[in-house]
Amino acid sequence: MSKMLKISNLSFSWGDNQVLKDINFNINSNELIAILGVNGAGKSTLIKCINGILKPDSGSVNILESEIDKMDILEVAKRASYVPQNVQTNFPMDVFDVVLLGRRPHINWKISQEDRDKVSTTLRALSLEDFAFRRFDQLSGGERQRVVIAKAIAQDPNLFLFDEPTSDLDFWHQIEVMEEIKKLISDKDSDKSAIIAIHDINMAIRYADKIMLLHNGNIEYFGKPEEVITNESIEHVFSVSCDITPASDDSPMRIYVKNKKLSFKEEEE
Repeated sequence: MSKMLKISNLSFSWGDNQVLKDINFNINSNELIAILGVNGAGKSTLIKCINGILKPDSGSVNILESEIDKMDILEVAKRASYVPQNVQTNFPMDVFDVVLLGRRPHINWKISQEDRDKVSTTLRALSLEDFAFRRFDQLSGGERQRVVIAKAIAQDPNLFLFDEPTSDLDFWHQIEVMEEIKKLISDKDSDKSAIIAIHDINMAIRYADKIMLLHNGNIEYFGKPEEVITNESIEHVFSVSCDITPASDDSPMRIYVKNKKLSFKEEEE
């Protein structure tokens, strides 16, 4: 199993506010990593540092043993694709052509049949074939999100970076997207991995190989779901109490939130 990503001593600040503090972790090929944490914990910032949108104050990011700072934009795009938290762009194009934009890093002189086939396969996988020749700017927010995810998948990188990719989707399409991502990175013949920032803990438990809990700019916990998701870790990171149902033959492990943790002031009263 090859090392997909190595993050060493990464720190990032917005002015005087240090968002990430000396982050260190590795992930291997064929792993799906879910990043969890409260709003402002640094999930989106970490993903943007990984793909070069943001430049860290210190530290390094290596994808397949190549430092991202030394790659040009096209090289980065071959290794990593990115889906942002919110889709702001209104492409005045057909859906097929929007997804075809994901093939740009692989196109030399002209669009090949392989590029078109890749787009068609991806559209089918995400149940978007009926949208292929609809205008992107006439779709709903959830439909646009699925198209942008399809564009990232058609890009065929080694590392998928998703920032809350299912936040605008109904439950059926959340599962469809997560299962497609899981299928792509589970193929042992392909050198792929995925990092997903997500708020749905149960969705993370169901699909992730490992879970990272970010808290106050630090990695507080990182490992297999059954190792990381405990009553103590959830209370520490999210300030809530919970019940946890272990995995069984019929269902994955599940977490049920009970109550918010009392604040220090409330406890004193």
